[in-house]
Amino acid sequence: MDAVIFDLDGVLIDSEQVWDEVRQAFAAAHGGTWTPTATRDMQGMSTPEWGAYLVSAVGVRMSASEASAGVIAEMEKAYAAHLPVLPGAVDAVRAVAARFPVAIASSAPAVLIKVFLDVTGLPVPVAVSSESCAAGKPSPDVYLAAAAQLGVPAASCYAVEDSTNGLKAALAAGMTVLAVPNPHFPPAADVLAQVRVLSSIADLPDALA
Repeated sequence: MDAVIFDLDGVLIDSEQVWDEVRQAFAAAHGGTWTPTATRDMQGMSTPEWGAYLVSAVGVRMSASEASAGVIAEMEKAYAAHLPVLPGAVDAVRAVAARFPVAIASSAPAVLIKVFLDVTGLPVPVAVSSESCAAGKPSPDVYLAAAAQLGVPAASCYAVEDSTNGLKAALAAGMTVLAVPNPHFPPAADVLAQVRVLSSIADLPDALA
C-alpha cells in the first residue's frame, strides 16, 4: 500500500454529534421539523446535498445555499470555542505521515477542514471536501479525488472511516478500508463485516505495520 486517506468527522475529530446538534437547532430556528432519519441520512452528504436536504426533507424555510451557509457559520463558532480532536488522533496521523503520503477526504466543507489543519498543524498535503465533487459519500468521488491528488492509484490506498456511508464510499473507491466505528452513530454491521475494524484511531499506526 502506498498512501493513507483519512476521513475527518468521527475519525480525527469527535464532531458528528456537534453537526447533529447544530443542524437540529438551526432547523428548529428556521421553521424545520427534524425527522427520525435525518441524522443518518445526512451523514456523508456533501455541503450542497445536505443543504438541499434541510430544505426539502426537514422544511427549513430558506434556500439550500442559505441553509448550508448558516449551519457552517454555526459550526465555525462551535469549533472556535472547542475543536473536539479525538484522543490519539494527532499522534496517529503524525506517525502514519512519517511512513506514507497522507490525505483527508471529508464531507466537511473546506473551511472547516482548514480550521482542523490550522489548529493541529498536521502535515497533510492533500485535503479534499466532497463539496467540490459531483456527489458526496457513499459515492466514492471524494476518495478518488484525494488519491488522484496524491498521485496514487485508489487500489493502493488505505482509507480510514467511521460511518456507514463513509465506509461504503471508500469500498466503492476500491481502497483497503479500516474502520474506527463511531460510538454515537454505529455503522451498519453488514458494512463493518467487509472491512478491518479498529477499536481506536490510536491503534492505526500498528495496524499498518
